[in-house]
Amino acid sequence: MTAADTILVLNAGSSSLKFSVFTVGADAELQCSLHGQVAGLLSSPTIAVKRGGETILQRTLADGDISHAQAADAVLDVLQHEMADRRYLGIGHRVVHGGARFSAPTRVDARVLEELAACVPLAPLHQPHNLAAIRLLQERLPDVPAIACFDTAFHRSVPDIGQLYALPLQLAEAGIRRYGFHGLSYESIAQRLPAIDARAARGRTVVFHLGNGCSMCAMVGGRSVATTMGFTALEGLPMGTRSGSVDPGVLLYLMQQLHFDAAAIERLLYHESGLLGLSGISSDMRDLLASGAPAARRAIDVFVYRAGRELGSLVAALGGIDAMVFTAGIGENQAEIRRRICAEARWLGVALDEEANRAHRTHIGTDTSQVTVLVVPTHEEAMIAQHVVRALR
Repeated sequence: MTAADTILVLNAGSSSLKFSVFTVGADAELQCSLHGQVAGLLSSPTIAVKRGGETILQRTLADGDISHAQAADAVLDVLQHEMADRRYLGIGHRVVHGGARFSAPTRVDARVLEELAACVPLAPLHQPHNLAAIRLLQERLPDVPAIACFDTAFHRSVPDIGQLYALPLQLAEAGIRRYGFHGLSYESIAQRLPAIDARAARGRTVVFHLGNGCSMCAMVGGRSVATTMGFTALEGLPMGTRSGSVDPGVLLYLMQQLHFDAAAIERLLYHESGLLGLSGISSDMRDLLASGAPAARRAIDVFVYRAGRELGSLVAALGGIDAMVFTAGIGENQAEIRRRICAEARWLGVALDEEANRAHRTHIGTDTSQVTVLVVPTHEEAMIAQHVVRALR
């Protein structure tokens, strides 16, 4: 490997495409050279590129919406100009759903793409965009290995009873089981915890991944033993526009009494519910916290209450708790949400240091708190880059 060898990482979301370029050193050490994203794909797409903390490029790509493949094309064009002397060793792609078949990073070929396409109904907000980016990169850089890294893989350590629904067993054998998501984020946290807090790293820890998509994961010694998301990325906590867990009888009622078809139910659960549906104002927690409207307060109240209930469930699965970790957009940046969730967890012996929380420090529990409370940024792209290096070996 030379100093010019790089790993490109693409992380396709529902309306954005994040990217990072990592330089690979002689000892396989990774250094982020460039990073950025194409945002607003569904409205007015803009690309921003940063080197360290400095923005070196920011411009609008089109007047209207563009596809994820077009966004990936634009990213490659920019990188070709900014990093013309670099050679791509491999490309890492975040893929939300690996189904029952894929439990580790996998080199992508036509057969793998076909199998991953079969998982599109299980993750309709993300899987199609993940695969669109892979196909485009394979067209433009056909000789560069593509490695798919799965959000579901981290949760394969969950015991079998934690993966099963109480449905006829032949349905589980056909793949209808709890998979869990945000695994690359949780894996990133698990990898970083030993250097941050030994108790959290080796003990019983609940991680709150709170962003536009939200989930929680119970870990013992850095391994997943339970998580709030299941067969799809709908289960568990309320999210920006996703409902979280809903009584299945509600869906039957919608079909039988209100004549909703499958498309209408999908639109309701994925795009019209969560914080947006509860508030009628916004799917963005920042907007709701800034609003004085009763509906905004109600949406936040439901979000915090549900997080507290899920915490109790995960603590039961762990048989106790040693640490709590907040990560992702809301978890890392919204002190008020952390404060309220910790208040819900007082029964566990959680005691929050209000000043440390407002300052967004790493340790935000008091010295007397029976539970260690941390704020740890997630680094999904760096985790993917590490997987690519290992896969290429």
